[in-house]
This record gives sequence, C-alpha cells and structure tokens, in this order.
Amino acid sequence: MPLEAPPHSATARAAALTSRHGHADAAALLDAALTAPEAGRLAVVSSFGAESAVLLHLVAQRDRSLPVLFIDTEMLFPETLTYQADLAANLGLTDIRIIRVSEAAKAARDPDGQLHKTDPDACCALRKSAPLQAALAGFDGWITGRKRYQGGVRESLAPFEADPGTDRIKINPLAAWRAEDARAYMDRHALPRHPLVARGFGSIGCMPCTTPVRPGEDPRAGRWRGQDKTECGIHFENGTLVRPNVEGEAA
Repeated sequence: MPLEAPPHSATARAAALTSRHGHADAAALLDAALTAPEAGRLAVVSSFGAESAVLLHLVAQRDRSLPVLFIDTEMLFPETLTYQADLAANLGLTDIRIIRVSEAAKAARDPDGQLHKTDPDACCALRKSAPLQAALAGFDGWITGRKRYQGGVRESLAPFEADPGTDRIKINPLAAWRAEDARAYMDRHALPRHPLVARGFGSIGCMPCTTPVRPGEDPRAGRWRGQDKTECGIHFENGTLVRPNVEGEAA
C-alpha cells in the first residue's frame, strides 16, 4: 500500500481510477484500489449489516490487515455487535477499529440518549458522521459496500468518487451488484448472515430507527420509517454534503 499521500485532488484521482477501472468487476475494482497510487492509504468502513460480509470477505482475501472502521453508535442492535465480533474473527480481519462518539460530546449534545426522537439528523451527526470523520484522518480514501439497487440517492452511485469537502476518495466496488448477486456470493462462500435478516430487516442500522422491510419495499425502507430521511449523513446526498459538524467532535 502506498505510504505517501497522492499529490492530486480527490476529484482528479477518482476520475483517473474511473477511466482505467470503472468498468471492471468488483474483484478487479478492489484490486485496483489496493494497488493504484491514486488510491493512497485506504480503510474499509463497514456497518457489519445485512450484506457486509460480501465486501469484508473480498477484502480479507486480499489484505486481512487493512483497517476496518466500525461505528458503534451505542444504539445498535445487540445482534449487530455479536455479528461484528463473530464475522471479523471468521474472516481473520486483524485491524478492526471500533469508533464511538466521545463521552464529552455525548454529554453535551445527547445526555439523556433521546436526541434521535427530536432531531435524527443531529443524532446521526453526533454518533456517526463526526466520529467517522475523525477516524478517517490520515487516510486518503475509504471503501464502502454501497450498491445502486439499494435505491434512493444510491441509484447513480459511481465505483470511484470524490468524498466532498475532503481530500479523500470513496471506492464502491459493489456499486453494480444486485441483491441476488450478494445472496449468491454469500451462499457460494458459506458466509454467515446477520441474524436480523431472517426477521425481515433489509438494512440494519440503529435499533430505535430501524424496522423490518415489507414485501415489495426497497431494502432501506425500514430505515427512519415515516421520516423524510434516507441516509445517516456519512455519504453525499442529492448533490449536498450531509455531514453536519457537531460541537466537540472533529468534522
């Protein structure tokens, strides 16, 4: 992995990678990301959710020491925490970094743990976006498991993109995958499922803000159900950076 930061802007680096590797399959995209000078120092960001095992298995086949950032909002399902530990051990991942909001920031902004009820965007900023941005300091890019079929703003997802407001790039090797591709891959490699999938959860986030998905709904329909909100804020949304600063945390 390159030790020096790439000299060009994130936009130029993403464009160069797209030009050379934009039509490659997931494995080749990931290989390019891990070896191309434009990519630089990378981390994987994983929720250890419904389909996370696919990306993590692809990574483990190439570099088990690659840093994997897992954001523990302290509102996750107990099943997610157990799955995270079990899957990491199963795949032999050696650098799992568990990211949490600082106690000082939590005491200042959400002392009673009820912020998600009154301002879910602020809760996501406090417990996810700001801690992740602090954890990504020192990296030139991050690898995600997002896919176009998940709907909403993800339908136009590119395999390589600039991370707005930063000098980092984001790499989405599974962007073109369909739900059946992920299921087939997990079956072929006997990868363990998140236990909540069997209970109808298509996308798994924090316990207060996640419900099962009904037949015919898109996989993320159970996230923030009934609210005008589809993303937690760590990704670019509708041409707008949805990563509000939170007092007491690095943005």
